[in-house]
Amino acid sequence: MQQRSPDDYQPRLTVWGHVWRYLAALGISALGLTSSVGGWSDWRFALDIGLGVVSLVLVFWRRRWPVAIATFTTIAGAVSLLSAGASALALVSLATRRRWREIIPISLLSLGAGMFWFAFMDTSTSSDDLTPAVAMWGLNIGLNVVVVAALVAWGMYIGSRRELIATLRLRAETAEAEQALRVSQARETERRRIAREMHDVLAHRISHISMQAGALAYREDLSAEQIRGEVGTIRDGAHRALDDLRTVLGVLRGNGEDPETAPQPTYAELGRLVEEARESGMNITFEDDVEGSPPEAVGRSIYRVVQEGITNARKHAPGAALQVSLQGSEEHGIDVLLRNRLGFDSNTPGAGLGLVGLTERVDLAGGRLAHRTEKDVFILEAWLPWGQ
Repeated sequence: MQQRSPDDYQPRLTVWGHVWRYLAALGISALGLTSSVGGWSDWRFALDIGLGVVSLVLVFWRRRWPVAIATFTTIAGAVSLLSAGASALALVSLATRRRWREIIPISLLSLGAGMFWFAFMDTSTSSDDLTPAVAMWGLNIGLNVVVVAALVAWGMYIGSRRELIATLRLRAETAEAEQALRVSQARETERRRIAREMHDVLAHRISHISMQAGALAYREDLSAEQIRGEVGTIRDGAHRALDDLRTVLGVLRGNGEDPETAPQPTYAELGRLVEEARESGMNITFEDDVEGSPPEAVGRSIYRVVQEGITNARKHAPGAALQVSLQGSEEHGIDVLLRNRLGFDSNTPGAGLGLVGLTERVDLAGGRLAHRTEKDVFILEAWLPWGQ
């Protein structure tokens, strides 16, 4: 994986974060000033204060220009004790980036600046001996190495911790986003499933009611008893449609029976479906040459295919003869074929969503569905495997 840039995980500092860092830098500088300021001339004191103030101002932008600010403050720290705190702060900040090509040169420069101060600028040692003793040199070198190493180690620890926290936060946000996506996909799948069930059931019943009511409006030769019988049939169909609608709405509200677990139509009920369509006035030829009894899930898919074909013929080709043919076996699967002539006119609206949902249902069952028009004949055919 590509290494992340420090800018990706460096947190934005608060006001208090700036304040305590500056207080720590001033504390380091004050400690050096109180131990070495004795015997300074006015110009040297002014130079120390001037460079220190400039360093403390520039170190505020240490994240924007880390190497340049660290270089300037380190060089200034070689002749200015007030700059020592800013130099330490810049070195720690640079080390949080954990880039050795930046850390090593600045660390060596810091060691050189410390030894330069000891050799030429420190007035606390005796000036009688121009060449410091070997022990003092060794002590100062060791002390400078320890201090620089401690600052670098502290900065790298802070950088590692920041990156770890940023990585964990990113993983948590990614996990939450993935969970939200899974929930959204599950909801969308459930909506589509319920919409498919609504169309398969309600469209069939309502189109049945519409056809019966339309036929009743044009029949003038019916007796009062026959009219009451037809109206009763329409009423029963409307009640069944309302019951189906209540079931689906109950699922949407979370207090009803799932349409997938509720009693579903089976292959054995195909005959009743065809008879109901014939009683409503449709001309249907039904041929069932399936060997054996298909599994329940496959039978339900066959029922939905035939139901959709009857609904489409009733809506878009009223009065046309519909041929329904079933053939198949356990070895070859089941072929479903529906044929009817195209209608000239129909006032029943349609958007083609039934065939879209039916195609999805058949695909999920492991089969395939196709529809086409040959001259003036509409053909709907499907193939379903015996077992899923």
